[in-house]
Amino acid sequence: MIFSISKKARSRQQRSPKVSASGKRSQSHHRKSVALRSFREKFQIYTGEQLHWLQVTQRLLISVIHGILPWVIMCGSYGLLISLLDHYGKLPAFFGDSKIIQNVVISFNVILSLLLVFRTNTAHDRFWEGRKLWGSMVNTTRNLARGISITIEQREPQERDEKSAAVYLVAAFAVAMKIHLRREPMNSELEPMMPPLQYHQLQSVNHAPLEIAYWIGDYLQHQFERQRLNIFQLTSLHELLDDMVDILGGCERILKTPVPLVYTVTLNALLWIYFLLLPFQLVGGIKWWTAPILAFMSFLYLGINEVGAEIEEPFGRDANDLPLDAICVTIVRNLEHIIQFAPCARVLRPASGNVLDLPRKTA
Repeated sequence: MIFSISKKARSRQQRSPKVSASGKRSQSHHRKSVALRSFREKFQIYTGEQLHWLQVTQRLLISVIHGILPWVIMCGSYGLLISLLDHYGKLPAFFGDSKIIQNVVISFNVILSLLLVFRTNTAHDRFWEGRKLWGSMVNTTRNLARGISITIEQREPQERDEKSAAVYLVAAFAVAMKIHLRREPMNSELEPMMPPLQYHQLQSVNHAPLEIAYWIGDYLQHQFERQRLNIFQLTSLHELLDDMVDILGGCERILKTPVPLVYTVTLNALLWIYFLLLPFQLVGGIKWWTAPILAFMSFLYLGINEVGAEIEEPFGRDANDLPLDAICVTIVRNLEHIIQFAPCARVLRPASGNVLDLPRKTA
């Protein structure tokens, strides 16, 4: 009996280090999951850049602060002016009735809150739709490049170079689409992806992505005429190419259909009426604190409004826009990987056309 108890005790002692190691693994996993929720990790996943959390915050807020800082200073100066008038008794008697101003300010608080929520939600919908379209572009380019690499037969050595050039044109379509959405001229990013003649031709066309789509479609049609693929394969590849053009059209819809101007004008007018009335409610109770409080309130309201203005046009180069450069780099890397390793599938096919049996693992 004593032997049995001591044996059980030794067994528990032997199991305890395993439980401790498991606990350490659990704590390590918890720390890792917490780290992934940090600004630094999220920004790295989003853009691929490794920055300190303070640098991330500064980069994301600098464009917003730069746009509203002059107006915040002006509101603070206006609050200081009202404090001075109140101190020397120069305020009109009408503004001394705090109940009227208070009721008006409360009504503006409710109205502006609803309008700003609608503004930010509308802007985020445009931002998220743009992100979904670019996610679809990543998947479609992969499928089209994979289809070109696998379905088009390769009977002569030079046909491999033609196939690689066509896959590079698929990547060039995404890069040209990014430049087109930013309303910039075609730049040297496209030069390594195509022959010099095609690159110089893109400099003079009105719509570079559509021109590249035409070249890809012409290549597919030429391969069909050479009997390198059948009509069903041609149709499937053309459908993927059509999907890319549809994605381009969806992004252009976001780009060329801004939020209605009358809504923006109305919201800005209500904001400034609110800032004109707010210090008359504040000055009776907080006196010289009116200026900093008004500056802080204007910073909050104008900041929310500016965030909506930042993300409603998601294709630019600001820190709050979509990371189109990182997305295009991902597309180019994926397609280069397909170009490099796709011919390995043909190695497994003998002259008869039957797939060779791969060696099986023995137990």
